[in-house]
Amino acid sequence: MTTSTRERIVAESLRLFADRGYTATSVAEIEAAAGLSPGAGGLYRHFRSKEEVLASAIREHIERTHRQIDDVLDQAAVYEDRPLETRLRMTCQTGLAKMREEQDLIRVLFRDLDQFPNLVAEMREGIVNPLYDGIATWLAAQPEFEGADEDWPAIAAILGGAVVNYWLANESMYEPPTRIDEKRFVESWARLGLGLVRLERTPAPTTASP
Repeated sequence: MTTSTRERIVAESLRLFADRGYTATSVAEIEAAAGLSPGAGGLYRHFRSKEEVLASAIREHIERTHRQIDDVLDQAAVYEDRPLETRLRMTCQTGLAKMREEQDLIRVLFRDLDQFPNLVAEMREGIVNPLYDGIATWLAAQPEFEGADEDWPAIAAILGGAVVNYWLANESMYEPPTRIDEKRFVESWARLGLGLVRLERTPAPTTASP
């Protein structure tokens, strides 16, 4: 499939922003990386500014994330014959793969997006929250959890947050927390998820009337 000039500009700009930072990356450098004549204004035939390139990169990732979530939820029934622990491991591995896929965007988020609060909001509402919502929806749809009176959004925040933290620690500190390799992390994550099958709620303590 042929990549358009616009697509090359978006892809190369995000890579450069991740490597060098948004401010340190010039329009001419983006043009050169995208195969255009640097400094000739080729970028401005597709975008009004460097910020618009960044916004376009974020919105393309948002659209892709929504498609991926829909695909995973649509295909959930295909794997229902596999043991729950296997399905949980697959879900955890999918989450880690998604973090790796978005690594350039995540680097830009932590390095540069404080100057663009509107883009932070778009990422939060377009990528982060839908991913957690997707985990909650997936958990609630598993046959083993049918009828469970659980706060699935809160559980998704815990399980999803563990995946995010594991990947971020590995990425920023060059090794995972306490050197737990990915296989052990995935297996333990799945075991925690399995515990939901046997989870019994403890009644909240009542306060005696004086």
